[in-house]
Amino acid sequence: MNHNFKWKRNWIKKHFTGRSLFRSAAAMLSVLTAAGGTGAVVAETQLPESFFVREGESLSFQNHAYSAQHTAQAETVNLSTAAGSSYTAEVRLLQCIPLKTVTVHVIEAPKVVPGGTPFGIKMVTDGVMVVGTAKVQSADGAVSPADRAGLQKGDILTEADGAEIAGNDDFAALLRKSGGDPIEIAYQRAGESFTTTLQPVKSSVDNQYKAGLWVRDSTAGIGTVTFCDSETGLFGGLGHGICDVDTSELMPLGSGDVVDVAILGCIPGRRGEAGELQGYFPTGVPVGTLFGNTDTGVYGVFYDQPSAENAIPVALKQEIKTGKAQILATVDNRGPQLFEVEIESVSLNDGRKTKNMVLHVTDEELLSITGGIVQGMSGSPILQNGKLVGAVTHVFLNEPERGYGIFAENMFDQLLEYQNLSNPAA
Repeated sequence: MNHNFKWKRNWIKKHFTGRSLFRSAAAMLSVLTAAGGTGAVVAETQLPESFFVREGESLSFQNHAYSAQHTAQAETVNLSTAAGSSYTAEVRLLQCIPLKTVTVHVIEAPKVVPGGTPFGIKMVTDGVMVVGTAKVQSADGAVSPADRAGLQKGDILTEADGAEIAGNDDFAALLRKSGGDPIEIAYQRAGESFTTTLQPVKSSVDNQYKAGLWVRDSTAGIGTVTFCDSETGLFGGLGHGICDVDTSELMPLGSGDVVDVAILGCIPGRRGEAGELQGYFPTGVPVGTLFGNTDTGVYGVFYDQPSAENAIPVALKQEIKTGKAQILATVDNRGPQLFEVEIESVSLNDGRKTKNMVLHVTDEELLSITGGIVQGMSGSPILQNGKLVGAVTHVFLNEPERGYGIFAENMFDQLLEYQNLSNPAA
């Protein structure tokens, strides 16, 4: 008899002997659902194609419903535990149900200094973003040159007649100088490049040539630093990208400054109404530079590096578990403070780079100040078992005491791409 089959049969007899088929199926479904961590049966496609593990360690999961087994022969397993090596492993559910074969990459344990400090963002876009179209009152009636050219909300205008569009004023000057002649516009939409011909019309209101476009070239706001590399000064923050308030599209970063922020107070969040931290830029003097605005956060470099004494390990996604954790956040003039939270669920879904965890604020002090998670807290580090596990990202509008978090691993992985740049501060 196949010993593996015999073991599985004995496992089933142990757990289901004496139960009806219906009750046995229900029990198995219950176990499968609990293993998912999000209330759904885990599908093979939800598991990542690859995992990172620390040097000298093997792939294991805080969620004990999962297990992993090296696919190589026993005598070769020890050869693939050094940093820089990789191997394949089979992930199983309940130690007996094969789910997926994954690639395991062995890395040196990364350490970073957790943030928790607010920072100001002054960002100029690469080109100008269309935030709306309008009709222009002309001698021929109300017309919209933008609509005729096929331009839409969210488009990013980058060139006009081959010349770079540097900002709102630059674009307005090009329209005034056009004399009504057609302008060849290069633009981007959903990451693809296009061209179109824009025919400006003269406004009967002020006799200026116009395109019927509302555009934006800059933004400013407040977020929280998630972590910083003490050797390079490189940092990640927010845990989500900076999007235009009108289009909800990710704003293309042309250049950006990081400035100090002083927190004055907080407007608490309420059911159906997001709260926000209130602060200002005391000097406006840059303390760092932004060079990345992505779905997983904003990235840049501080001019002064923090002390390495406070560095802690970055948790790998499989190391995170549901249960007690803390967030490091600044919500008043005391600076970063630790507050208690509960990690209610963890999702290993490989197609999701953000919203990896659901958090529940349980700290009475924080609830009394903010009502839960508010705007400006995005990027606040999430700590568990002495490791940086993630960052606060979004609040549940109807439950301000709950919200989402992103894996720190995802943010750190994004930062590694920027570390390949020869001079990211330039």
